[in-house]
Amino acid sequence: MATIRLLLALVMKTRSFTVIVYKEDDMYVAECPEVGTVDQGETIEQAVAGLREATRLYLEEFPMPEASPRYLTSIEVSYA
Repeated sequence: MATIRLLLALVMKTRSFTVIVYKEDDMYVAECPEVGTVDQGETIEQAVAGLREATRLYLEEFPMPEASPRYLTSIEVSYA
């Protein structure tokens, strides 16, 4: 039984999530809207790395159900 638990613990899931990055004052902020996690760093790379770790830790405590892939795009809107 312990061997089965160990094998299950070694199996890692991988999912892709959206990351929104913006600059606030002198820091970069990275957000994952699907999970609700946020982190910041002095560079974009630091902010995204911190967000990856925060999201991993969150998902270990609060697993999300499997979902179909989501796609991100942008639109251009003209207005007066």
